[in-house]
Amino acid sequence: MNLIREFDFTEWNPKISAATSQQAIAALEGGFVICLPHLPFVLTEDEKRFLSETWSDKKSKNISLRPQGGLKGAVGSEADLKDLRAMIQRYSDQATQLVSSLFPDYVSNLVAANTSLRPFEVEWRVSSYRKDDKRLHTDAFPSNPTQGTRLLRVFNNVNLYGKPRVWRVGEPFDAMVAKYLPRAKNMFPGQAWLMQKLGITKRQRTPYDQLMLQLHDLVKADINYQRNSPQQSVDFMPGTTWIVYSDQVLHAAMSGQYMMEQTFHLPPEALYQPETSPIKILESIKGRSLGLAS
Repeated sequence: MNLIREFDFTEWNPKISAATSQQAIAALEGGFVICLPHLPFVLTEDEKRFLSETWSDKKSKNISLRPQGGLKGAVGSEADLKDLRAMIQRYSDQATQLVSSLFPDYVSNLVAANTSLRPFEVEWRVSSYRKDDKRLHTDAFPSNPTQGTRLLRVFNNVNLYGKPRVWRVGEPFDAMVAKYLPRAKNMFPGQAWLMQKLGITKRQRTPYDQLMLQLHDLVKADINYQRNSPQQSVDFMPGTTWIVYSDQVLHAAMSGQYMMEQTFHLPPEALYQPETSPIKILESIKGRSLGLAS
């Protein structure tokens, strides 16, 4: 099993052929990780100082720039935070250029979400099994339902000391679903309305969100699956960019420090092949709509 597809792009706004574009589209929407080992996010000499845990407020695991321009999770002087914000914004701009170049039909529906600098070492982080990113999982969020929206992420390892970002990548989404979907529990009548009313969720949890959360938790809780299921280990070396639909690809971050990340949201209907999206796969199996009630 090899779910990594390498491309030799060296620019954030690459000029590529139609054939290469089709290869990238097929890889991304087919549940592969696109790896660009020669596409660094270049920091200025002054910006290298931001690769330190001292800029974190220690309340959040990431320093995040929100689409409205607000910086969360950082501490420092007004001047320092202005420079930090500018660095993160530049990464957002370059990631947007890259995705727009590789997947031009996405552009009209692409929504940029948070951009983050991840300053902490992954390996020693302690958390509950549900929040443990060292366990294979697909992304799903208890309080922030996606309602089927795709989660497209662009990562870059900015470590200055030669340390890779080590991931495990698991078996294809449909293979995992075949094992765990029969054990996934549905919501009880009125649960989605009540959770939104009480502020437990930011918007209504759909049947799709419920199934994705169940799959997320079942996979993370199964130690035998974590150890013995089909998977591969990948070292993303400093200077490497990689692109993935994190709601589709089973992944686990095992070690590494200092990484940039940009999240994009995209409706499944905007894909080149909408049938490859998790919501369409689950709806095909269930034989019914899993979105918001009409």
